[in-house]
Amino acid sequence: MYTTIEIERESNVAWIWLNRPEVRNAFNDVMIRELTESFVTLGEDSSVKVVVLAGRGTSFCAGADLNWMKRMSSYTLEENRQDASNLAAMLERLYRLPKPTIARINGHAFAGGMGLVAACDVAVASEETKFCLSEVKIGLIPATIGPYIVAAMGTRQARRYMLSAERFSATDAQRTGLIHEVVDLHSLDEMVLNFVQLLKSGGTSAHKETKSLVELIGQSSIDEHLISETADWIARVRASDEGREGIKSFLEKRKPSWISED
Repeated sequence: MYTTIEIERESNVAWIWLNRPEVRNAFNDVMIRELTESFVTLGEDSSVKVVVLAGRGTSFCAGADLNWMKRMSSYTLEENRQDASNLAAMLERLYRLPKPTIARINGHAFAGGMGLVAACDVAVASEETKFCLSEVKIGLIPATIGPYIVAAMGTRQARRYMLSAERFSATDAQRTGLIHEVVDLHSLDEMVLNFVQLLKSGGTSAHKETKSLVELIGQSSIDEHLISETADWIARVRASDEGREGIKSFLEKRKPSWISED
């Protein structure tokens, strides 16, 4: 039983709700542990095709909980290392979840909350949402979320917002590449559900393979090794059961089996 998050299921879609609205869904060690467990469970659940991450109340996630930060201030170096490792592991679980993930963002996405956004595959925000990488203002650095922020925004934009700790709008977040779509609050769920429907049409194995493919290409140069590896990759996927079914259904002008099963 979770105490800081809620999981709702609608057919083959799982909604993970950050559920600490009284503190704008700021996370602590308990929420980090529960999110990690939920990512593992849903990642292994073959009945789940898409995962949506959202926040109860008026904000998505305001970053770290103040009481948790007070405890951290008295930690030893080793205790701090373990605590930070738990957060890093949670973000990696989200980033490598073998299912498409959507961040539904409203209100505030500050510090670690921005890390959650950047670790998702698709990010949709309401117009009034504010973003901020505020760590330097209290003498800290956005370390564990850094790899995902830089991957989403690029080095140049990340430098600005990590160093300035300025608040910026959803429009600016879209301009930098952090989020994909900006809509008014009343249209937020509609846009999320549009993406859900698009993502549900893809093959489960194809989604998993595509996420790995994008990561590989993003870290590689276009050389003979990458060209050979991508050729081998598509050959394996074509020969898989899902690949054969997908091609067959296309040629026969029908929906593939994974859609009819939904």
